[in-house]
Amino acid sequence: MADPVSATFNTSDGCEIAYSVHPAPGKPRLALIHSLALDRSVWNDVVKALDGRAEILTYDCRGHGRSGRKAGTYTCGQFADDLAQLLDHLGWPAAAVAGCSMGGCIAQAFAARYAPRTSAACFIDTTAWYGAEAPMQWRERAAIARTRGLAALIDFQVTRWFSDGFRASRPDVVEPLKIVFLANDIACYQSTCEMLGDADLRPLLPAITSPVSIVVGDEDYATTVDMAKALHAAIPHSTLTVLAGARHITPVERPADIARRIRDLLDSSEAQPGIRNTGAGSRRNA
Repeated sequence: MADPVSATFNTSDGCEIAYSVHPAPGKPRLALIHSLALDRSVWNDVVKALDGRAEILTYDCRGHGRSGRKAGTYTCGQFADDLAQLLDHLGWPAAAVAGCSMGGCIAQAFAARYAPRTSAACFIDTTAWYGAEAPMQWRERAAIARTRGLAALIDFQVTRWFSDGFRASRPDVVEPLKIVFLANDIACYQSTCEMLGDADLRPLLPAITSPVSIVVGDEDYATTVDMAKALHAAIPHSTLTVLAGARHITPVERPADIARRIRDLLDSSEAQPGIRNTGAGSRRNA
């Protein structure tokens, strides 16, 4: 595996975005978008599993990781624009995009707003809409962080992220992600929680024209199998894969399975160049 090239760039509103490119000359380009309050490291094992199959971009979203911690009113569209500007900076006219949880919401927004630049899309452990109670629920979560600190949420988060067996057997993976979570800026965390609570991407889904793969763990109670099924129903040219025994951050818990779905998606988009609206399919308990 070639060493990644890491750097930063500034968005049009002056937010510094930290990123890494894992080179693979001549291969399809792939952008990976992480989940809430984590960073690009959630993709480490997926990147390893895809070694040589794609030129891969990982980055820290605004307010996260080593990127600029500029709080304010966030939207999924704004985060999608950040990615578009990053692709411009890299000279990538188009790419496949894959996102987990919050990253899946951003990937949906990107695939709709920048359809000609999206060769394929993978929506992982995510939803287009968290429900009518979401604005209140997400603000309650942000209020806990603001009043009691992020440490008050760590047990809640980790049990949502990973199955009981994974947490017990892989502390070497879980503990570093706890550190990433606890290092978040609380104002940025609040802004991102409010973004997700208010997000309703359902009107954008018809504008997504690329091949789409939807993946969810069957134990995911943060973005449920029913939410994934709703995405699948709303995007006719999509496939649905349900991973048995997995929870909410499957790129960490099941990187080989996620890499396999992404490889299949890249193969599909390469086999039908210039063609969108490919045939729908469904997989269960992969």
